[in-house]
Amino acid sequence: MRSLTTCFLLLALLAGCGKKETDEPAAEAPASGSAPATEAAETAAPDRVTLTAAERQAGGVRLGPLTQRPMSGGLKVNGTLDVPPENLASVSAPLGGFVARTDLLQGSRVRQGQVLAVIRNPDFVQLQQDYLETRSQLKLARAEYERQAELYRQEVAPQKNYQRAQAEYEALQVKTSAQAARLRLAGLPVGGAIVSTATLRAPKSGFVKAVNVSIGQSVTPTDVLFEIVNPEHLHVELTVFEKDIPQVKENQLVRFTLGNDSVSRERTAHVYLISKTISDERTVRIHAHLDREDEQLLPGTFVRAVIETNRLTVPTLPEKAVVQYGSQAYVFVAADSAASAGPASYRLVPVTRGVSEDGFTEVRLPAAEQGKPLRFVTEGAYSLLGKLKNAEEEE
Repeated sequence: MRSLTTCFLLLALLAGCGKKETDEPAAEAPASGSAPATEAAETAAPDRVTLTAAERQAGGVRLGPLTQRPMSGGLKVNGTLDVPPENLASVSAPLGGFVARTDLLQGSRVRQGQVLAVIRNPDFVQLQQDYLETRSQLKLARAEYERQAELYRQEVAPQKNYQRAQAEYEALQVKTSAQAARLRLAGLPVGGAIVSTATLRAPKSGFVKAVNVSIGQSVTPTDVLFEIVNPEHLHVELTVFEKDIPQVKENQLVRFTLGNDSVSRERTAHVYLISKTISDERTVRIHAHLDREDEQLLPGTFVRAVIETNRLTVPTLPEKAVVQYGSQAYVFVAADSAASAGPASYRLVPVTRGVSEDGFTEVRLPAAEQGKPLRFVTEGAYSLLGKLKNAEEEE
């Protein structure tokens, strides 16, 4: 009887162990099955965002297709704004002296013939004295020449007297003309009262680019006292590397922005002249004429330019459809075809940004997205990006 009881106990223990082993896998099954669901929840579309109809309206979200547009392939170059040589003038004192007066400031506007400075030089007195004396001698020589000519016609005086008087008269004519030209060159009056100062006048209208003197300073004929620039007919002077020259042709469009322009306003010009010489730095100068004159442009301003070397038809989106997130460019694509009254989802797609022109940007999609009938967010893309960032921060 006792042995029979022992057998029943052993059987009960074995049955209990078998049931426990059978139950454990069943208990583990839900855990193993829930792991993918949890992982999927953790990685659940961080590149997706859903908006209600009200949110779409508030964010100004609009959809549109990828459009094919002709865009230019460009050669990026640098350069400066410059003026033709005839629009730039350097002013010096031809005979030197001391600066007696000047009231010019850099940037002042001047008119052609306007007095720039007064130069004092003791030699000016001697120059005027010599001219006046020579002019008096010329009057006397002319009278003698006319008298000898009359006597020679009447055969009263020999021919040599007439020829001598003629030679003296012509020599004094040359001397007087030369002295008068020297006075004009120095800015001195020709005839009249003798003065010790000369005036320097602007050779052309424009703006004072540089003032290199001060009152009392001694100057020589080789010193540049002022530089005057006429900003009319500005052109763009570009520097192109030797290897890129075959791509550049006359009349090509040049789009450029000023280096000091915070809003990067784009202006245009056209290639007018290509230099035939290569510099020591293996570069070539390109001369481009502006399409529109602008008084705000200043000679010497640094520019960044793109020379349009060809035009290709490429897929594009409006510039505001492409958002920058870190170092990568993205666009938003409608993820469903929900009705306008219901919520709509959008997914973030990385793209490669190409040429930008006239408010549109070339967009190159990943291979997996090409050929699909996609609808892109053309307006309100940054609203979607902001909501996506906020959702990530909350997680």
